[in-house]
Amino acid sequence: MPKLDLGLPSYDSLFSTEEERQEANSEKVMTISIDKITDFKEHPFHVTMDEDMAKLIDSIKENDMLMPALVRPKPDGTYEMISGHRRKFAMSQLGRTEMNVIIRDLDDDQATILMVDSNIQRENIYPSERGYAYKMRLEAMKHQGKKVDINVDDVHVEYDKTTSNQVGWKSESAAKLGEQVGVSMNQIRRFIRLTYLIEPLQEMVDGRNENEIKIAFNPAVELSYLTESEQFDLVNAIIENQRTPSLAQCQEFKRLSHDGELTADFIEDTLSEEKPNQREKLSFQMKEIDKYFPKDYTPGKKRDLIIHLLESWAKKRSREQER
Repeated sequence: MPKLDLGLPSYDSLFSTEEERQEANSEKVMTISIDKITDFKEHPFHVTMDEDMAKLIDSIKENDMLMPALVRPKPDGTYEMISGHRRKFAMSQLGRTEMNVIIRDLDDDQATILMVDSNIQRENIYPSERGYAYKMRLEAMKHQGKKVDINVDDVHVEYDKTTSNQVGWKSESAAKLGEQVGVSMNQIRRFIRLTYLIEPLQEMVDGRNENEIKIAFNPAVELSYLTESEQFDLVNAIIENQRTPSLAQCQEFKRLSHDGELTADFIEDTLSEEKPNQREKLSFQMKEIDKYFPKDYTPGKKRDLIIHLLESWAKKRSREQER
């Protein structure tokens, strides 16, 4: 005779403890194959073999991986990495095929926020990585129904045309994010502007390009307002002249681009001009040459004599070359 289902709790559930029930529902550390873990989609943080990675590899080699990675399950039976990309890389470098993980069911926005938060506090983060991370997190906050007062797909900065200085703006969501990461609202917005640079310029801002050319943060923000084709023209001029534009030059590029008047020739002509801070300088201490002058000679007299002697030497050398 079949059992009558009265909808009552089972014997096991009646006599299991609350602790046992919590344990059944709690997340557990599991060991899974590294091959089953894919990187987070559009992961903004670069995983590279640098000094920090070498230290991490040595640490795992000596102590094993102390903290499990965080992953979420995918419909095809594999897993997506949320936190632990660097640990996964280090394990692979050591020839390990498995790693400890915590598996957690997360929707896209929850996963994005956790991914950003678990990485953003690291010390060595490139400026462009920070920009993409802030942008992704604010977008996820917006999807969750939280108030986001800026459109992260169209971040514009208002400028005082008389001074070219940035003026203030307000964003409740960016303010909350700023409090969490210790960065001002304006700075978050400026970091997001870096995501509008083409990859070669982002590499120059980050200092990770093969030509070892570095663009400072403030000029880079100005350059983010140039069109893509204008940015490529700029990259060509930078590589050709081995010079980067100053903040004032970048502001002029931005103004001309806004008016539709920025040309490749103007960019080239600007970059080919020598900036004052790029002129080669010769310096030495006076004590190195004091022994060659009478004791009563003032610095002005010493300078005049040096120039006079150099002029005489140049004339003599010119006469010798004419013979």
